[in-house]
Amino acid sequence: MATRPSLKATVSSADLQRDAEALQAAVADLVRVYQFRDRDRICCHDVSVTQCYALETLVEHGPMRLSALAERLFLDKSTTSRVVNALVRKGYVEQRPDATDGRAMLIGATRQGQRLCARISADLVEQQKQVLEDLPPEIRAGAVQVIRRLAQAADARFRSGVAGGCCAPDSNGAICG
Repeated sequence: MATRPSLKATVSSADLQRDAEALQAAVADLVRVYQFRDRDRICCHDVSVTQCYALETLVEHGPMRLSALAERLFLDKSTTSRVVNALVRKGYVEQRPDATDGRAMLIGATRQGQRLCARISADLVEQQKQVLEDLPPEIRAGAVQVIRRLAQAADARFRSGVAGGCCAPDSNGAICG
């Protein structure tokens, strides 16, 4: 019985380089547009983009400790603490003792925070409808699937430490900066 070569074995180094460069350019364009869109649309709701991401994470995943939120947001704990404190002052987030460890605090979205998150999401979804309306259904579905898979693959590599941060050693062992 013949075995099929793996997909990795059939991709040439030159093809992979070309595709990686094209993906980098396409993602950079997409992220740039969405960063400005998010800044302009989300800030209208009395929160920064980072505060919105934190609130969205708490609404989606439920109450969690500061360290878990920081990890999900890819932020350090002190930055996450400042983000949370601002959301607490605005009434969108609350802190309460963790029932499993009285020394720890759980952070969760308030009803007001949940309502705000829903309003922001509805606003952004309305804009997405405008972006998608001229595309055929199969292209829309494919685009969503590809973006999800790319996000999952990038997240897995980042969380595993394979992708490295800005000060990770390069292939020659040199540290950037």
